[in-house]
Amino acid sequence: MDVLKPIINRTLFLFPPENAHGLSILALKYGLVARPKPVLDKRLSTTVAGMEFPNPLGFAAGYDKNGEVPDAILKLGFGFAEIGTVTPRPQAGNPQPRLFRLPEDEGVINRLGFNNQGHDAMLARLKARGEHRGIIGINIGANKDSEDFVADYVSGIEKFYDKASYFTANISSPNTPGLRNLQAGEALKVLLDRVMERAELMAVRNGVRKPVFLKIAPDLEQSQMDEIAGVVEGTALDGLVISNTTLDRSGLANQQHRKELGGLSGRPLFDKSTRVLAQMRNRIGPEMPIIGVGGIDSARQAITKLEAGANLIQLYTGMIFNGPGLPGKIVSGILKHLEMNNIAHISQLSGTRTKEWCNFSGEND
Repeated sequence: MDVLKPIINRTLFLFPPENAHGLSILALKYGLVARPKPVLDKRLSTTVAGMEFPNPLGFAAGYDKNGEVPDAILKLGFGFAEIGTVTPRPQAGNPQPRLFRLPEDEGVINRLGFNNQGHDAMLARLKARGEHRGIIGINIGANKDSEDFVADYVSGIEKFYDKASYFTANISSPNTPGLRNLQAGEALKVLLDRVMERAELMAVRNGVRKPVFLKIAPDLEQSQMDEIAGVVEGTALDGLVISNTTLDRSGLANQQHRKELGGLSGRPLFDKSTRVLAQMRNRIGPEMPIIGVGGIDSARQAITKLEAGANLIQLYTGMIFNGPGLPGKIVSGILKHLEMNNIAHISQLSGTRTKEWCNFSGEND
């Protein structure tokens, strides 16, 4: 399959990025993507925030924005899938073109702007999904013209409570004006107080508690991370997702698109996101779960993200450049690493290199 990778990429890259994305959704929907044999091993199974994951690798939000193919995603070898970002009302997002490949860097710049079909459309699909098993997180956001961003997140908790395995409040997209302001002190406290209050109320009503995570940006100053850690520790939040896309363009080889507005994801994000992950782990201590995302496209990078302090990991952009066989390769590679190093369980990797990554400033090994 590695021999075919350049041919497959050249074929897909003949299409504009959003067209290629739509074609991939259709391929998954109609079973046109090969399903690898699942890698099942108790050493990879892990419990985080009360949920039992068959393996620690998830598909990040941003791909299946409307909840069209969550079960097909799981069958690619992922331990969980996160769908969305979904907003209360449908919105078209920003004008096209708004998605740009950087092949030399194996990165992508997007300024999509939470384009999605809204709560009702996703809920209808999740109801039609029936009783399929598997961990499906729902990434919730706010409409860009909303008069109350926080109310939109509260609405998402209420709307999907009986369908979500967990929630992620996405306050860190750079493509909705003013959204990242919710990461600041008092604004973040108000958001989390209202969101967690509604989550606890829904838990009482439904007799089951659904975890809530917070997705933060990689472009944070040390003082901002201090502030976030201080607020988070005073709430019932279940964990962090670190990180979203970056506005940084340092070190990019691509000259055609590097000045495009939007968030950069993929391989160029790996070092920055991993360093922020470790620095937040150092601040919040070992107990709160962290999902590490940003630049993972190999087993080595997945392992490194865990060593920096993550309990679970996610990828998305790596699939664009490496194809649908990537999750199976990563999960198999993690298992091989455990075997070769006589590590009894995946959880033993978490946090073993946090200190090193807190101070990291150069190229990753």
